[in-house]
Amino acid sequence: MSTATIQTLDTPDGPFTILEREGHVEASGWTADHAALLARLAPAHRPDVVAEGETTAAAAVTAYYAGDADAIDAVPVRQHGTALQRAGWNALRGIAPGEPLTYTAFAARLGNPRAVRVAASICARNAPALFVPCHRVLRSDGSLGGFAWGLDVKRALLDRESSFALTRTGS
Repeated sequence: MSTATIQTLDTPDGPFTILEREGHVEASGWTADHAALLARLAPAHRPDVVAEGETTAAAAVTAYYAGDADAIDAVPVRQHGTALQRAGWNALRGIAPGEPLTYTAFAARLGNPRAVRVAASICARNAPALFVPCHRVLRSDGSLGGFAWGLDVKRALLDRESSFALTRTGS
């Protein structure tokens, strides 16, 4: 029987919930609705028991919102998918804050710049949002595209990370 811990934090972008099992974030997002967060996982990968409690990832979220955009990078995540999806999720973690990519550029990082729909699908199926920063991928025209947690949250994250990047470079 598998047990996961779930915790909801208040953030400037609204409630942020983390589902963590065995020290790995498996799902997270801007909602206080636990059922909505669990729905991000395929039924076969959902925990048997979910208990409210403290997650280890909560400290990284607090640090991120305090201005440390890199705090989320060290948080272990666990995702279930195809080899291409897992490679894509890993590549998302390599996108620097304040330096978003287009879906085309993201597809190129995956080895096929014409596979824009595949790149978009990888982003859409990303369960541990923020820790795997799919919000850092934009349409070719610079517009936001989609985001499971809403375009207002995506814009706020990108704006925040842009200011973090300016602080780092001293601009």
